Amino acid sequence: MGEVTLQSSGPLERRKVVSELLQDRGDLLVVTGLGSPSYDAMAAGDNDANFYLWGGMGSAVTIGLGLSLAQPKRPVLVLTGDGEMLMGLGALATAGAKHPRNLSIAVLDNERYGETGMQLTHTAHGVGLAEVATACNFDSSVVITEMDKIGPFRQQTQSTDAGLRFAQIKIKAENVEKVLPSRDGVHVKNRFRAHLGFSPL
Repeated sequence: MGEVTLQSSGPLERRKVVSELLQDRGDLLVVTGLGSPSYDAMAAGDNDANFYLWGGMGSAVTIGLGLSLAQPKRPVLVLTGDGEMLMGLGALATAGAKHPRNLSIAVLDNERYGETGMQLTHTAHGVGLAEVATACNFDSSVVITEMDKIGPFRQQTQSTDAGLRFAQIKIKAENVEKVLPSRDGVHVKNRFRAHLGFSPL
């Protein structure tokens, strides 16, 4: 297998995008997908309201959906990558069927599987995740290629009544420093539960 050349798949820098998404977040609950989205959220600032996924690739949206249904008075953002989203496409249909109004999904799309060697994902071959979300009954589904579009999407993510929202954010294919959150799943779970006012399990 030849070496993967990192050609830009999108114009935006992932860390700048995530920092903007999580700025002045208020009551926002965040579920991060496996790998780089978790590192990006941690780099933007650790928060008790972050639920970092270390495993379960493909399950970020289902966890975020369950959280949004259980916590209808809190806005919920799923922050994940294109590889993880492609593995869990069926979750978009379930989200569309349940249709919570407090759930947003942001896919950081670099057209690569970042955790396994930067191999191309299907979005590099024309698969449109935003179009899939539209077909799955989302109220809003956009492709973002400009930084000035992040702020308006961020404002929507902080609402509990703006509808079911999806953004496919085209970012550069780049290797950035890993900023690791806790790898202790029990700690992450208990900290998140405590933030929501529940006792540890």
